[in-house]
Amino acid sequence: MNSLADKTVRFERAVRRSEEEIHVHLNGLQLKDPHLLDMGWNSFFANHFLELDDPRLVPARVVEESRGIYRVRRAREEYAAKIAGKIRYLAQARKDFPAVGDWVAIAPHDESQSRIECILPRKTKLSRKVAGRELNEQIVAANVDNVFVVSSLNREFNLRRIERYLTLVWDSGAAPVVLLNKTDLCADAAAQASAVGSIAPGIPVLLLSVLQEAGVESVRNHISRGQTAAFVGSSGVGKSTIINALLGATSLRVQPVREDDDRGRHTTTSRQMIFLPGGGIVIDTPGMRELQLWDSEEGLSRAFEDIAALAENCKFRDCGHNGEPGCAVEAAIQEGQLGSERLENHRKLQAELRFQQRKADSELARQEKERWKKIHKAMRHKHRN
Repeated sequence: MNSLADKTVRFERAVRRSEEEIHVHLNGLQLKDPHLLDMGWNSFFANHFLELDDPRLVPARVVEESRGIYRVRRAREEYAAKIAGKIRYLAQARKDFPAVGDWVAIAPHDESQSRIECILPRKTKLSRKVAGRELNEQIVAANVDNVFVVSSLNREFNLRRIERYLTLVWDSGAAPVVLLNKTDLCADAAAQASAVGSIAPGIPVLLLSVLQEAGVESVRNHISRGQTAAFVGSSGVGKSTIINALLGATSLRVQPVREDDDRGRHTTTSRQMIFLPGGGIVIDTPGMRELQLWDSEEGLSRAFEDIAALAENCKFRDCGHNGEPGCAVEAAIQEGQLGSERLENHRKLQAELRFQQRKADSELARQEKERWKKIHKAMRHKHRN
């Protein structure tokens, strides 16, 4: 009995060892390529790629997308890429299509063309609701490590808008960093940085002026080799200008803001990935004039942790912080520990998410009703025949 048991154990160990050797061999082909590593490739993506078990496919990353046209980058080449018909057929929403930052499996056709056969699972994704009334998710960038929330220190500066951006970033799974640009236009930039710090505890807040070449190095220190960072913010805050400074060249087109209201002009019109000299990757995104949350309950909790902590001491567990007795949140406002504007913005974002959820539920119900109508119609047609 013991001899049989020992043989069984040895056999199982040999099988596991063989599987591990095969996995390391196949995995190592991808992981040891320094070009792929510099593009953000790691074991998370390699393991998912191995599961495809298709020798025709190679890994690549989506570096640009504009109206359904893609460019992808392999270890040493870039291709124009189309999506395979099966991706289009199985897609139920925008999120099912490739986004900038995605790792994909491609089948190269020739030196300049390829076809995207599969989108690898995303480690992180920065999403918002699409502009307008349509209820759909738009992925701004995928597989990012850091997200720079850029605001300029002129009339564009708005703490409530920064809170909204931070909610999106926390929900993405990436780490937020706040960049306060154009310090040359602000009489007391340190005070503004302190105000941001009060609503973003623990989040790095960096001051910079690209015009005066100040603070750019501190931004670069947050983008390590093989890491991906996205820049988000309103038009005209200087995202493309900052990226040009990181590149040490004027690669991205920039425009001055309007003098009458400090509003920006849309310069970046498509999302694109840029590889920095010395390592690191950045994603430039178009300015967002309409920024609506998408399924951001977790992000809201992270962005407003101070309110959640205060609410733990409220007399009632379901306290709405709106006149209830024993409300610790309202007491903190009266004592000057919490700004009333911050609580009001929290309520506004909560209401937006609840409305979106109700709308999503009704849309799902409508889709289910339509599905059953089609089924019943097909059954009636079958019985008639």
